[in-house]
Amino acid sequence: MKYIDEYRDKEVISKLADMISRSVRKNYTFMEVCGGHTNAIHRFGIASLIPECIRLVSGPGCPVCVTGKSFIDKAIACSKLENSIIATFGDLIRVPGSASSMEKERSLGADIRIVFSALEALEIARLNPEKKIIFLGIGFETTAPGTAVTVKQAEIAGMQNFFILNAHKVMPPAMEAIIKDGVNIDGFICPGHVAAITGSAIFNFIPERYRLGCTVTGFEPVDLMQSILMLIRQNNDNAPKVEIQYNRAVTEMGNALAQKNLSEVFEPCNAYWRGFGIIPVSGLKLRMKYEKFDAENIISSVVTDDEDDPSCICGEILRGVKSPSACPLFGTLCVPENPTGACMVSNEGTCNTWFRYMING
Repeated sequence: MKYIDEYRDKEVISKLADMISRSVRKNYTFMEVCGGHTNAIHRFGIASLIPECIRLVSGPGCPVCVTGKSFIDKAIACSKLENSIIATFGDLIRVPGSASSMEKERSLGADIRIVFSALEALEIARLNPEKKIIFLGIGFETTAPGTAVTVKQAEIAGMQNFFILNAHKVMPPAMEAIIKDGVNIDGFICPGHVAAITGSAIFNFIPERYRLGCTVTGFEPVDLMQSILMLIRQNNDNAPKVEIQYNRAVTEMGNALAQKNLSEVFEPCNAYWRGFGIIPVSGLKLRMKYEKFDAENIISSVVTDDEDDPSCICGEILRGVKSPSACPLFGTLCVPENPTGACMVSNEGTCNTWFRYMING
């Protein structure tokens, strides 16, 4: 509790707010690309603590939100295989596919179980050798190492009934896609959990190539306020760089063991992101040695139109072009209990966060 209190200290937050107010010289737009940051910004009312000339916009940092309908349709196809069990993170089961969702399929009798890790799914496979256990692997560099370690353990154990339906992605290519898309921002609030694995160096190309500042940031109010101040100072000095605010968890080079496991099991590939389409080398696929664990090998081809309902603007929200309030479905036809778009499903989704803290908060 003492640790939490340190980063929620009202006096420290007040001092940072004062420093920010005295530092502003123009209008600034900063993008947080982590769903955890989006949640924290609204949960702690960060926007109310900073001047109106500072605008915070959300990016594509919610892995559930950027997962396309085709992945959901493949997961549903897996759930219909004979003697199959789907193991998934909880917030994925309500994401709409083309015609259904895993939540609906479970209500119809599909064996779909919520797990907290890939290792938990592997244990289900050990306990059910007569069934096919299919783990839905989503997430960025934060969760992908856990999947990699699990695949290696499945290989060592000679598991033949464990599979991965894989949609792991990496963050930097999506950030570059946002820049190339022409979204008007003055810097990035970078994901601390991702950088704890990769190291802050993966963001170096952003100030070097695009002259935009980056601060690798924690998830408490003091973290976010300090990060905003860092970005303001970078802008004022016209000196963009990558700064580590979250230095209690992040180093420049990151977690070497996690990176080793990632590179042993996965290799880069092109990947579909909701709102962006295909982003080159933004995904991770199983290397040839581990292809036998790929669930796509045991299901028939699933062809899906990945386009969303034209009334849903999830894609534009994920690119930072529009906010949830601009969506005609937001808060009416699209609510957390009955989501139309993926951004309303996860607790880290921008629409879900806005609904909970800006409408009902």
